[in-house]
Amino acid sequence: MSTTITVTHTQRQPALLDQTVVVIGGSAGIGVETARRARREGAKVILTARNPESLQRAASEVEALSTAAFDAMDPARLEQFFDDLPFTIDHVMVTAGRPYYGRLIDLDPAQASRALSEHLILFLDVARRAATKVRPGGSLVFMGGTGSRRPRIGLGVASTVTIALPALTANLALEVAPVRVNLIAAGFVDRPCPHHCWATGSKSGASSCKPSFPSGGLSSRRM
Repeated sequence: MSTTITVTHTQRQPALLDQTVVVIGGSAGIGVETARRARREGAKVILTARNPESLQRAASEVEALSTAAFDAMDPARLEQFFDDLPFTIDHVMVTAGRPYYGRLIDLDPAQASRALSEHLILFLDVARRAATKVRPGGSLVFMGGTGSRRPRIGLGVASTVTIALPALTANLALEVAPVRVNLIAAGFVDRPCPHHCWATGSKSGASSCKPSFPSGGLSSRRM
């Protein structure tokens, strides 16, 4: 007596099929990797970045729906970008801005303001502009860090931002619901070490730049 076994192969539907993902800071690093993964999951992607050349390279690779080259720290340009979107979007990920490495006592007020604004004020501004463009159940995804886990010389600003971002994210989530707001605490990624890592001349500043974790991606799952 023989038994016939029938194997049924079920193809998984892409998680972001026909959704639109905006990546602010999407020309390199975690931003462009997120765009790659979003495209593999069936999403249409819109990329923004400051550098037009690197933005176009990334856009060609991921077959971006559209691009916009501007500094996300310019409130007027950020507002114009969202106002000019002709349709509702599903997800916004913000990876623009970078941590500041340097001694607190060496900061002048302009540097301190810029370093803090590149994350706290930028994320707040994106939430204000994007909330009316993201469909209910969509998401805003912000990129944080791990700088507060151990105090070190040169990480004062990064630590302050890292501690503040969860509170900002939680409050924004209450205010813009049913749009979801999420914060990712990424480790250091495989990118060239920026020159300001070496500004203090300390081993702690230099060693913090070594690559470790790969980036993550977006999820369409409700939280």
